[in-house]
Amino acid sequence: METSWLLLAGALLLSLLVLRRHARNRRLPPGPPAVPLFGNLLWLHHSAADVEPLLLRLFERYGPVVTLRMGSRLAVFVADRRLAHAALVGAGAVTIANRPKPATSALLGVGGNIITNADYGPHWRLLRRNLVAETLHPSRVRLFAPARAWVRGVLLDKLRAGGGGAPGDAMEAFRYTMFCLLVLMCFGKRLGEPAVRAIEDAERAWLLYISQQMSVFFFFPSITKHIFRGRLQAARALRRRQMELFVPLINARREYKRQVKEGQAPTSETTFQHSYVDTLLDITLPEEGHRPLTGDEIVTLCSEFLTAGTDTTSTGLQWIMAELVKNPAVQERLHAEIRATCGDDAEEVSEEAVHHMPYLKAVILEGLRKHPPGHFVLPHKAADDMDVGGYLIPKGATVNFMVAEMGRDGREWERPMEFAPERFLEGGDGAGVDMTGTKGIRMMPFGAGRRICAGLSIAMLHLEYFVANMVREFEWREAPGHEVEFEEKREFTTVMKKPLRPRLVPRRS
Repeated sequence: METSWLLLAGALLLSLLVLRRHARNRRLPPGPPAVPLFGNLLWLHHSAADVEPLLLRLFERYGPVVTLRMGSRLAVFVADRRLAHAALVGAGAVTIANRPKPATSALLGVGGNIITNADYGPHWRLLRRNLVAETLHPSRVRLFAPARAWVRGVLLDKLRAGGGGAPGDAMEAFRYTMFCLLVLMCFGKRLGEPAVRAIEDAERAWLLYISQQMSVFFFFPSITKHIFRGRLQAARALRRRQMELFVPLINARREYKRQVKEGQAPTSETTFQHSYVDTLLDITLPEEGHRPLTGDEIVTLCSEFLTAGTDTTSTGLQWIMAELVKNPAVQERLHAEIRATCGDDAEEVSEEAVHHMPYLKAVILEGLRKHPPGHFVLPHKAADDMDVGGYLIPKGATVNFMVAEMGRDGREWERPMEFAPERFLEGGDGAGVDMTGTKGIRMMPFGAGRRICAGLSIAMLHLEYFVANMVREFEWREAPGHEVEFEEKREFTTVMKKPLRPRLVPRRS
C-alpha cells in the first residue's frame, strides 16, 4: 500500500512538472522545430554565418520575436524596435545586462572579464568607468588630436598610392590607418609601419580564428575540447604571439610612467603623454584585495580596445564612401558644405569644423542606419526570467537584437533602402533621432541600454573627421570594372563582399 501511494505521488509530481514545462514552453517565443540535443543546428547548413537569412525568413513566419535552440542553449532574437526598447532601456534593462560567456573563457582562460563580456556588476563597472572617464572623455579625446592629424596624413597618402595604377582597396587603407590610431591611443607610442603591421596581423589572426574556428566549443565543450584539440593548440599559439608583441609595449609604458613620476621622462614626438595602458596600470580591483591587473588581463583589455575601435570604424567608412561614390549629388552637396565651412586654404577639415556641418552628420547617420557595421548587437543574457512582448525569456537564455532590421524597417522609415541623408535634417523622418535609444529606438548601431557601446562619441568623431577630409581631398568616382555593389559579407563586422575600389580625382593641387 505504501509503495502504491509513493508511485501515485511520483506520478502526480511528474505530471505537474510536465504541465509546468508545457506552460513555460507555450510562453516561449515561437521558432522552428528543434531536434533533441542538436536543437536547430541542422537549419544552419554551413555555419552560424547562415543565421541572418534564416532569421529573416523566421520573422516573416512567426513575428518579431523568434527562438532558436543551439544545442541545449536557448537563443532569442528580437527585430521590433519597441520591444528592444522595453527590454534594453525599460524595466528589463538590468535583467538583460549580462553577457553569455564566450567559449574562449574557460578553455583558454581569456576574454571572460573584459568590458565587452564581463557580467553586469562591480568588475564591469570599474573597467567601463575607467575607459570612459580616463580615455574616451572629451578632455582626453582632445589630447589625441595630433594623433588624428597624423593618421589623416597617413590615410591620404595610402589612398594616393592606391590610385597610381589600378584602383586600390579602400578598405585596406581604412583598416590600417584606423589601427595606427588605436595602437597609438592604446600604447602611447607612434610606431612605424612594420611594427603596426605585425600587431595588426597578430590581432586579426586571433580575432578571425576565435570567431570562425572556436564556435564548435559552444556546444558540449567537455566533449569537443578533446575532439578539436588542434584548434585549441592553434588558438594558444596565436595568444602567445599577442603576448610577445604587447608585453614589451606595456612594459615600456610602465617605465615611461616611472620616469614621469621622477621627472626624468624623455621628450619625443612619437611618445604621447597619455595612453589607455596608463589607466590599466593604475587600476586595482577592490573585490580582490585591491590587487593590480595582471599582465595577461592588460593584454586582453588592450586587444579588446584595438578590436572594438578598428573594424567597426573602418567598416563604417567603407560603406559611407561607397554610398558617396554611387550618389554623386550627395557627395557634391557635402563637398559644398565643407568648402563653405573651411574655405580652400585650410590644411585640413578640423575637428572643431565638423561640429558645424549638419549635412556631414546626416551623411554619417544615414550610413550607419542603412549599413550598421554590426547587424546584431553583442548578445545579452537574461539574469532572470523576463517578459518581452508577452513571451517568456527564461533565465540564462541568450537574447540578441536585429540592428540592421530596425534601421531598414519600412514601417518606420520612408524609402528605407535609399541613401537619403536629408532624412536626418529638419523635417525629415529621422530628424532628432536619439542614437542612445534612451527616448526610443529607431536605429541602434551602437546598441542601447546598460551595455551601449562606450565609444559612441569618439566613433562619430572619427567618422565625421575622416569622411570630411577624404571628400575635401578627392572626388570619389566609380572606376570602370570596379562598379560599387552593395552585397554584404559577414566577417567580424558586415563588410562589402566586393571591396570598394574607387577612382580618386584630386580636388586640390
